Amino acid sequence: MKHTAVDVIRAKRDGEILSDEQIDWVIAAYTRGEVADEQMSALAMAVFLNGLTSAETARWTQAMIDSGERLSWPVSTVDKHSTGGVGDKITLPLAPLVAACGVAVPQLSGRGLGHTGGTLDKLESIPGWRASLSSAEIRDQLLSVGAVICAPTEGLAPADRKLYALRDVTATVECVPLIASSIMSKKIAEGAGALVLDVKVGSGAFMKSLPAARELASALVELGVAHGQKVAALLTDMSVPLGRAVGNAVEVAEAVDVLQGGGPADVVSLTVALAAEMLSLAGVSADPAAVLASGEAFETWCRMITAQDGDPSAALPSPKHVHVVEAPRGGVLSRLDALGVGVAAWRLGAGRARKEDPVQAAAGILCHAKPGERVTAGQPLLELHTDTPDAVEGALAALTDAYEITEEAPAKTPLILDTIRG
Repeated sequence: MKHTAVDVIRAKRDGEILSDEQIDWVIAAYTRGEVADEQMSALAMAVFLNGLTSAETARWTQAMIDSGERLSWPVSTVDKHSTGGVGDKITLPLAPLVAACGVAVPQLSGRGLGHTGGTLDKLESIPGWRASLSSAEIRDQLLSVGAVICAPTEGLAPADRKLYALRDVTATVECVPLIASSIMSKKIAEGAGALVLDVKVGSGAFMKSLPAARELASALVELGVAHGQKVAALLTDMSVPLGRAVGNAVEVAEAVDVLQGGGPADVVSLTVALAAEMLSLAGVSADPAAVLASGEAFETWCRMITAQDGDPSAALPSPKHVHVVEAPRGGVLSRLDALGVGVAAWRLGAGRARKEDPVQAAAGILCHAKPGERVTAGQPLLELHTDTPDAVEGALAALTDAYEITEEAPAKTPLILDTIRG
């Protein structure tokens, strides 16, 4: 039977369940350019309003995987995906740590958009480092180093690349089946043997509430299981920036500090927890905390950066302008809002409003205090880094209501809120 875009749109508009054949056809035809953007926009809105069943979502995901190549690796591999947050540099210490524990990590990462940072943008602050690798280069590096963080190859889930851009401009981003299929089509096509998901929850995350994050995490795990993937999801707090550095070069410096045995406790804790989950799924018995303390993960980091033409010993870019925000009074920092800090870093030049915008390697924010810590009047709270001093005013506006100093310490929120396993 010959399908048409109008028939598929009408079916979903009227709340019908799409057949496997309809889904396969519309995704393939859209990838080939036979279904127009305005037609796919209409279908995306119909899905946004009427949803997809679990079976429809699984088939939609499979159709997006089938739109391009599916990678495979000559060694045991495990991958991790984060839904994005503020100060979330976990991939940087995590990939070399898991590799040092004996499991290869092919981490195909993205760039930042809006207030959430991108792993590739951060790594590109390292002099010489190269994001784009061929499939052969990725494979060689996995064999020689055990870890690679790079841009996805062009042939990976091209349907998702087209649909993602379309959803961004048609107000159809916030749809769990479309989010889940977008994430999992890329991750399954990457060919890793197991996958751990870090689903962020809170003001700085895509999912603001725990129920919404749990819905997404469950959908992701369900999709992984449906496609024969070993998968688990950790729901982690993103109401406060992760670590003390938010931006590009500043986050790389903090990641290196973690790999050298230092770094903020929350970054170390989450890195080790995710590593333990990844190793468990891969069936490898190792103590990631002990490996991190041994320095082996840092050695793997240096080899990983060098393999992609970066210089791990080179000085990172420093900002042309620094502005310090001081505590207006003494007390306990009771709140530091992840969204406010993320937007401020974005306005300083650490992020982009459109995919084609450049970012500043040196832009970002250092948090000199975190919630629960006592501060004195005039003490540095936040240190703003930028190459464009005119950007400071907009950043300060974003920070106006982003922090609060009180007499009482706030109740502690656990970093890991829940775990969902397949």
